Amino acid sequence: MAVAAQARPRGSSRGGLRSIGTGWVIATYALLIFFTLWTVVPFFWMFLASVKTNKEIYQDFTFLPRQWYWGHYYDLITGHYGSWMRNSTTVSVAATLLSIILGSFGAYAITRLQFTGRSVIARGLVFTYLLPASLLFIPLFQIVAGVGLSNSVFSLMLIYPSFTLPFCTWMLMSYFKNIPIELEEAALIDGCGRLGVLFRIVLPLAAPALVVVCLFSFTNAWNEFLYALVFISSREQQTVTVGLALMQGEDVFYWGKMMAGALLTALPPVIMYTLAQRLVIQGLTMGGVKG
Repeated sequence: MAVAAQARPRGSSRGGLRSIGTGWVIATYALLIFFTLWTVVPFFWMFLASVKTNKEIYQDFTFLPRQWYWGHYYDLITGHYGSWMRNSTTVSVAATLLSIILGSFGAYAITRLQFTGRSVIARGLVFTYLLPASLLFIPLFQIVAGVGLSNSVFSLMLIYPSFTLPFCTWMLMSYFKNIPIELEEAALIDGCGRLGVLFRIVLPLAAPALVVVCLFSFTNAWNEFLYALVFISSREQQTVTVGLALMQGEDVFYWGKMMAGALLTALPPVIMYTLAQRLVIQGLTMGGVKG
């Protein structure tokens, strides 16, 4: 009887653990379904709005279009949208390349070299990244206007690294710290210089981290709005975020064209993240585990 009495609590505890485990699984799947719908439904709604006629959008509202109307996409392609996409792509790629190149040098110097003020520079990177753009766009505009680059995409190429470079440098610092320093010391003993160590050992080992940083930097530059709005006034020189925001008449918003443009604008980052999904996971894991 004593054995049976002792066995019952054990069985009940196991059953309780099983019930708790099942509850966690159900809650996890419920949250995943909720956040999936939270992400997908707006894009689905935007797509439906982009293939409706203006009458179905403004007057005779229908959830599903009575007929598929692709005129909004045609109006975008034949308008300024192509130049906006080209400007955004050029600026984002240039800012990302500058941030990755300079950020790699800066992160390696801070993590591996010994010099006065290294910790101050590292903290300064964080403070620089935390500064809001609303405090910086006036002095930056004065600098851009002073050098004669106002109303030019080249000004955005120079300004965007001001917020992407600190971000890239700070993230790469955490990745470089996970690389064993013994590999670099062995290369230095064999006669390899610091640049050789960086390009032949550190950067190849940190390839997933570089992909993550590239994607984040590109996304930040691609979605930037305030600087592009302030520095660019010409319709042909605008980026796609500003062009879509200003796509309106006197008091009329062209929702069909705006939704079509928003969907097309979201495609490049989504495609990039989808293709580099495995490297993104590896890069985030490298940065989250201290070895």
